[in-house]
Amino acid sequence: MSSHTYYTALGHFQRRSSGLGRSYPVIIINQKEYCVDIQEMALWTALNWRLLDFTQIEAEYHKLDQDCAIPALRTLENCLGRLCTRGLVASGTGETDFEALYDLLGGLYVVPLSESLPLKLTAFLKLTVQKGVSVSKAKALFQRDHPNEQEAQVMALSRQALLSTAELIKCAELGVRDISTDEKLMDALYNDDDTTSDNIADMMLTAKSREQITAAVANLYLRKQIIFQRV
Repeated sequence: MSSHTYYTALGHFQRRSSGLGRSYPVIIINQKEYCVDIQEMALWTALNWRLLDFTQIEAEYHKLDQDCAIPALRTLENCLGRLCTRGLVASGTGETDFEALYDLLGGLYVVPLSESLPLKLTAFLKLTVQKGVSVSKAKALFQRDHPNEQEAQVMALSRQALLSTAELIKCAELGVRDISTDEKLMDALYNDDDTTSDNIADMMLTAKSREQITAAVANLYLRKQIIFQRV
């Protein structure tokens, strides 16, 4: 039986200065910086806010290569494998599309993006002034998001604590809304002798809320409302 595999980027990008008038890209995951070369940065960018199989990755990477002539330091397969080994890209495999998606997202931690007005204004100005994006297109990117019930629940819980998709599913299963303290978090997620942070993704394989919450996390990510982190 054939299997499906999806990939996505982890963390977020920042530019650092060398102090000699030059800048270089870094990927930040769990407050740790990872330097990347041009090819790695291009492939990470192709996967950022996307959930792609290898054929789709090839297409997105080809578009970037046409725009900026990416140096061929290694094959695309080798570069992707290197990013996965370094923990900058995650992958998930399953017999169906959904099983692959859950395998990818179940163990990833959800980080809501800031809704700070100054941050949004800065980003808007960068798009319009520095990048030349039209005002109408930039405004469309910053329209207020309208989450459904499950998506709103994911955002509300993720703003209280750093949670994986599997942990969000367990919260939904138990109807948990308040995890504002460590004690409440542990009582909600790990109040039995079997569940651990290592096996909770497997424990939630048969949960009734698995499909709804996994879809909510995926949709929020594709709409650029969250990023993924590993711990």
